[in-house]
Amino acid sequence: MTPLEALYREEHGRVLAALLARVRDLPLVEEVVQEAFAAAAEQWGDAVPRNPRAWLLRVAHNKAIDRMRRRAKFPEVDVADSLASAPEVDADVGDDRLRLMFTCCHPALAADAQVALTLRTVAGLTTEEIAALFLVEPAAMAQRLVRVQKKIRDARIPYSVPPPEKLPERLTAVLAVVYLIFTEGYAGLRGELCGEAIRLARLVCELMPGEPEAHALLALVLLQDARRDARLVDGDLVLLDEQDRTRWDLAMIADGLGVLDDALAAGAHGPYALQAAIAGLHARPPTDWPQIVALYDHLLALAPSALVELNRAVAVAMASGPAAGLAALDRLRFALGEDHLYHAARADLLRRLGRLDEAVRAYRAALARVVQPAERRFLERRLAECSAEPT
Repeated sequence: MTPLEALYREEHGRVLAALLARVRDLPLVEEVVQEAFAAAAEQWGDAVPRNPRAWLLRVAHNKAIDRMRRRAKFPEVDVADSLASAPEVDADVGDDRLRLMFTCCHPALAADAQVALTLRTVAGLTTEEIAALFLVEPAAMAQRLVRVQKKIRDARIPYSVPPPEKLPERLTAVLAVVYLIFTEGYAGLRGELCGEAIRLARLVCELMPGEPEAHALLALVLLQDARRDARLVDGDLVLLDEQDRTRWDLAMIADGLGVLDDALAAGAHGPYALQAAIAGLHARPPTDWPQIVALYDHLLALAPSALVELNRAVAVAMASGPAAGLAALDRLRFALGEDHLYHAARADLLRRLGRLDEAVRAYRAALARVVQPAERRFLERRLAECSAEPT
């Protein structure tokens, strides 16, 4: 990764958020921010300015003003609504990125549209990355993003943070965005996104201390991130039951367990609380697999999804043996047949059952669908092991 690419990942969301507080036109802001980074690539060379964010913001702001001045020559364009002399912020949200999250998660937009839009603007994820998180094709996600921006423009949805009493109606989408940012960092080997998600989760908890599910999400990302250094060793993926637990961040685990206990005591019982409770059990050896299966049962009743069922099937295999897990997993063939995680989990269970020919086919199916390099290397190693063993 080049220094400019690293800077783009770090600063794109912040520059966009800061400019959107002044210019309430998301398509315009996205365009001029991209142009500012393009200008940086042309002009900086090896001489990066002392404050690159300020440079990028100034260039993008000037480009936005130029565009709006040109628009003003055409009477059918209302420029006044695009320019704000000061940010319209009713709630006290002091962080640019968090402010942008609550701004984009407008209840007039469909829930998935809120989340997709915020991932694009706040985290700077590409259309392909967002599509992978939603398990849809990139072309379909691109169309979805275009439609949501058109709706914002046509319905004149304001880019401003609502008053404090209206923040709770946006909280579900905001928490979903925070967790998906974390998920992309955790799965995609982008540790800076994990750190940013934890920072945003803490800010949400500070902004809304009476929301126990926000605290449950913070506990979840802390408990999961505590294992990140053990999950990847020299760039290679290590499964949870094979990880060196001395590499776990014990201080972060203690922090996460404390936050979880407080969230549960405050009445947290939503999907993040259940997932955090599962992560908490993983952090307390020996792992209580029957209890984890029970928690997945509760999670499925509350927020059913094929991926939750897949995780439950893996837990069933640990609690009751690979044959029981495989039976639960095979029921997901039609729902997850194109997802590499389904084939990878199935291959592992077939390997443990000694059905190596079937395991080889399943590993090949997973490799045909996997994207992340570390996961690919792991699957290739397991495929080679199965192919080398006598059948």
